[in-house]
Amino acid sequence: MSQIFNDGAAYERLMGRWSRKTGHLFLDWLDVPPGLDWLDVGCGNGAFTEEVIARCQPASIVGVDPSEAQLAFARSRGAAATYLQSDATHLPVADASVDVAVMALVISFVPDPPAAVREMKRCVRKGGVIGAYMWDFVGPARPGALISNTLEQMGVAPQFPPRIDAARQDMMREIWEAAGLTDVETRELRITTEFPSFQDFWESNTLPVGPLGTFVSKMDEAKREELKERVRAALPSGDGPVSLPAWANAVKGQV
Repeated sequence: MSQIFNDGAAYERLMGRWSRKTGHLFLDWLDVPPGLDWLDVGCGNGAFTEEVIARCQPASIVGVDPSEAQLAFARSRGAAATYLQSDATHLPVADASVDVAVMALVISFVPDPPAAVREMKRCVRKGGVIGAYMWDFVGPARPGALISNTLEQMGVAPQFPPRIDAARQDMMREIWEAAGLTDVETRELRITTEFPSFQDFWESNTLPVGPLGTFVSKMDEAKREELKERVRAALPSGDGPVSLPAWANAVKGQV
């Protein structure tokens, strides 16, 4: 994961508009009181960590990510958070030391999601909450869907995360229950994201970060231009504003 998401500023432009809206829905649904100790697993550039601070008023929050470059960007934001480098299956946090552990847009990129959830459970106190949300990669509405679908029409197989099945609601529930969590719930989070112009949409969604952007950036220039024109033609607004839906699946359970 650290190899495909290692530029905090680029990730913010690529995913910021999508993830902030979805993060708001997720935190409202998580519905935990203020003053708790939080753990943000796969915190990336710190954007979601900041949302937790702003909306949930935690007593403390620790962000963990394997990419030191992402963590450097997160620290530069100046938020009242502690950022540590590690992967999701070896969290540098003591047993039963936090009240809430979350993974925001991460679980499909973790090589072993069940192991990551078990590790989160180790860190959370009895009665605490573990939650996650991830884009529905098998659904029709996800960030990058228009571009990846157009690539398929061109006969080019787009790149997907290694564990897209972990983003399904049924799989999330299975992983949470197998970890011994109780009161497990899942739900769908739906948003719409706007871009002021086609050029803004294209540039922000084809940055060389993440599986799809990296794939597009390595295409032959002529093929990349063909892709751009096909995507433009698929939008009713042409060069004008772009408005696209996105769906994510979420899960939560108690320790």
